[in-house]
Amino acid sequence: MPSSQVAVLAGLGSWLPPRVVGNDEIAQRLDTSDEWIRTRTGITERRVVDPGTSTVDLAVEAGRRALASAGESAADAVVLATSTADQLCPASAPQVASELGLNGVAAFDVNAVCSGFVYGLATGAGLIAAGIARRVLVIGADVFTSLVDPEDRGTVPIFGDGAGAVLLRAGDADELGALGAFDLHSEGELAELLWVEAGGAKNRRSDDPRDHYLVMQGQTVFRHACARMAESARAVLDAAGWQVGDIDRFIGHQANIRILQTCAKQLGLAEDVMYSNIEKVGNTSAASIPIALADAAKDGTLQPGHRVVMGAFGAGLTWGSTLLRWPEVIPG
Repeated sequence: MPSSQVAVLAGLGSWLPPRVVGNDEIAQRLDTSDEWIRTRTGITERRVVDPGTSTVDLAVEAGRRALASAGESAADAVVLATSTADQLCPASAPQVASELGLNGVAAFDVNAVCSGFVYGLATGAGLIAAGIARRVLVIGADVFTSLVDPEDRGTVPIFGDGAGAVLLRAGDADELGALGAFDLHSEGELAELLWVEAGGAKNRRSDDPRDHYLVMQGQTVFRHACARMAESARAVLDAAGWQVGDIDRFIGHQANIRILQTCAKQLGLAEDVMYSNIEKVGNTSAASIPIALADAAKDGTLQPGHRVVMGAFGAGLTWGSTLLRWPEVIPG
């Protein structure tokens, strides 16, 4: 395969669990209110899995829809961005590939939490550029509510469950849908700002059940998220030779409406350029960007030829961005 081949977005799909949990339902059992949640996060409802539904289940459905969107039934590799794999070992991607009928293909997980989908795109693009694969299914899927303390009013209202996926194919840099520059970073010394302490090799079991739930230092995370997402977006714009005014749509990680608004202000973006669907889905971690892409394509916000920047920030700390000109794609 020619070394000039790049990754082109050819298919798009998303899937949300059917159960809707509104703010009033949360307010009935926690010391909060619909107004408090909406004004601080922009969220009115989120989707939550029913018992027995797993990350693999969500990923398979989103992956199936992305393949159908592209008119394909096969891929050479599956990259699953998730921080809620169905088990600690092995990775969940091989099971996703198997259930999609993609037996024998390369399949592995990428855990960069809320930045996972952007990291997954970079990984898929690298597989294509290296000639290892011609078609890569990149899925972002999380059952993030499984990591949230059900008694914590600071995190329960924020997170929801879901999955989104894209099929990347080998193509040319001048095509619509061709992924452009990537900008990826991490800052591990700040991991404790947003983490689950127990469950891994360092602290496999803890007598304190709170150690198995997400801890988030919200205000500090907010400041880092706004600054890092804006910096990263500028980096990919510079690499592509684009100006801020060239951006038709910014699809950011749907963490909090105020983060998106502050990032837009720091970049000097017009209000209608920064897309958000957080009101209806909440923060779905690695799934948030592909779900937002699918929603924006379905409602006509994204049009072929639009110059689109995608940016994310998450635990790790991790953050990153990429860009493309939007292709003609009908999401599944």
